Amino acid sequence: MQLYQSNPIKLYNSLTGKKETFKPINEGHIGMYVCGPTVYSNVHLGNVRTFMSFDMVFRYLKHLGYKVRYVRNITDAGHLENDADAGEDKITKKARLEQIEPMEVVQRYTVDFHNILNTLNFLPPSIEPTATGHIIEQIELISKIIENGFAYEVNGSVYFDVHKFNETYEYGKLSKRKLEDLIHNTRVLDGQSDKKNPQDFALWKKAEPQHIMRWPSPWSDGFPGWHLECTAMSTKYLGEQFDIHGGGMDLKFPHHECEIAQNEAAKGKSPVNYWMHANMLELNGQRMSKTTGNTVNPDELLSGNNKFFTKAYGPSVIRFFNAMSSYRSILDLTNDGLLASEKGFNRLMDAVNLLDDLKASSTSSIGVLAWKQKCYDAMNDDFNSPILLAHLFEAAKYINQIKEGSETLSSEDLDILKDTINIFVYDVLGLKNTAKSESGTDKLSGAVDVLIRLRQDARANKDFAMSDKIRDELAEVGIHLKDGKDGTTFSTN
Repeated sequence: MQLYQSNPIKLYNSLTGKKETFKPINEGHIGMYVCGPTVYSNVHLGNVRTFMSFDMVFRYLKHLGYKVRYVRNITDAGHLENDADAGEDKITKKARLEQIEPMEVVQRYTVDFHNILNTLNFLPPSIEPTATGHIIEQIELISKIIENGFAYEVNGSVYFDVHKFNETYEYGKLSKRKLEDLIHNTRVLDGQSDKKNPQDFALWKKAEPQHIMRWPSPWSDGFPGWHLECTAMSTKYLGEQFDIHGGGMDLKFPHHECEIAQNEAAKGKSPVNYWMHANMLELNGQRMSKTTGNTVNPDELLSGNNKFFTKAYGPSVIRFFNAMSSYRSILDLTNDGLLASEKGFNRLMDAVNLLDDLKASSTSSIGVLAWKQKCYDAMNDDFNSPILLAHLFEAAKYINQIKEGSETLSSEDLDILKDTINIFVYDVLGLKNTAKSESGTDKLSGAVDVLIRLRQDARANKDFAMSDKIRDELAEVGIHLKDGKDGTTFSTN
């Protein structure tokens, strides 16, 4: 008997707006698709929050014994910003600014994306398809939508006919928007657009002469629309209907809404049974924005090289911080919050490090099985990681009480406690025990202090090249220096 048979999951379905008992299409098997990054810049920390939430979901489903096919795409074909009718796509724009090939942009930021996720201890998805690798499938999908009467071609571009679609199906059912309201709140076409209606969206755009990324199609040399790739790739690898589609809350409309419409227009069926959306990550109570400067990259958070935080934070502290809030809640990234997370993480790990030294007794004064079930109940309730952490801290209290002798556990119950903590701390939450022996820590601190003094001497002698060399070479081995008004401190990842 697999664990999933005794642990039914209740998950919040964005499509219905309520928690539902999860039932996969095929028992024991789950198909899950999560919208990946558009690789034109360093991965955004808000996106990392989304991917981290679904990494935890993936981990837990695997732990329960499900065979999970997890597909997370890479958008390496530039699309027009905000699904506009004209303009420059993000990847081509970056390539033009840096005077390099678009695929150099794609390669650089795909590598950055993978490096960040590896550092943060993500499990890789089962399949990571690229948009450029599935142009044929996207063209075939467009042809089918045209054949079914839900799209039209104008001057080499193809548009999805939202009004025609809405006569048969319901456009807006995911985001709970009515087409009538969208029409009322949309500006009148100015005559310069090829679209019949403002609500229509591009399936294929004819490339202007200066547009570098282009492919041949029956309609023109051009490129696919923003929403099309996910429909093509998700259904190719997971089937015309699959279990879970995830992404950030900002993708619910129009991106995910258009995915549903495309699939229904092409195949006559809704593609996904359960839609899951992770909420936003804010920075100091405000939306992250490059234009206002209220933003920080993951590597800046890891290194401490930023203006918002007093120190660097390790990958497991960042994962712990993420787990302190439900994936459906807005999470506010603050210095105080990260400091509290670091303290909480260290307190939990201090208890975990005592486990191997605990002595078993003949009887148990703690109901370990009931505690274990509470951990599963938390995750079974829409992956409620904050409640899971509360139960893990309850276990930390037990560990300290057993060490002090005020509580006891039998050998069998002690093994259950150890196994359960290892499952949820390491396998499900993806934390790593970064604690080192005191002697090792003291030696490291002493060695780094010597290098900090040498760097200070170099700066006093205006030998800035040597000063930078010491800082940079320490950073390469994971030791990050941070200069402050009280002197130089260091942190390790």
